[in-house]
Amino acid sequence: MPRSQRNDNFIDKTFTIVADILLQIIPTAPGEKEAFTYYRDGMSAQSEGEYAEALQNYYEAMRPEIDPYDRSYIPYNIGLIHTSNGEHAKALEYYFQALERNPSLPQALNNMAVICHYRGEQAIRQGDPETAEAWSNRAAEYWKQAITLAPGNYIEAQNRLNITGRFGE
Repeated sequence: MPRSQRNDNFIDKTFTIVADILLQIIPTAPGEKEAFTYYRDGMSAQSEGEYAEALQNYYEAMRPEIDPYDRSYIPYNIGLIHTSNGEHAKALEYYFQALERNPSLPQALNNMAVICHYRGEQAIRQGDPETAEAWSNRAAEYWKQAITLAPGNYIEAQNRLNITGRFGE
């Protein structure tokens, strides 16, 4: 049984009903409807921590989805799962894919910056200041891009860049 048919809480059931109604009244291609159904089931599984099921649904959603903007959120969500699982290299790959499809996705840039910052902190703890500096510079570049796309959304990152002197570079 598809996940969309077994939602237990009121909000998920309501969302599913509204989404199904919209899919029926808004003219969309059959592939887009199929992609949305998989995407919706992936989001539901992801919100419940069922990452393997979510990934399976997202991969299925990639096949029929042709709109680059809509398609960008699929690899973005896959990146979120890999980030949650500590698979940072895979996460970065999927965030890059999301940005290839939608360059105006500041949350992907922010998540990439967070991963780079984390790796820089790891390098500091391992006594490798050169690698730490390289990761920190990459983080700063991603944060600057995210801030440019969404001014005011990443205040903490902007403050960090100001404190470290990287904002004006």
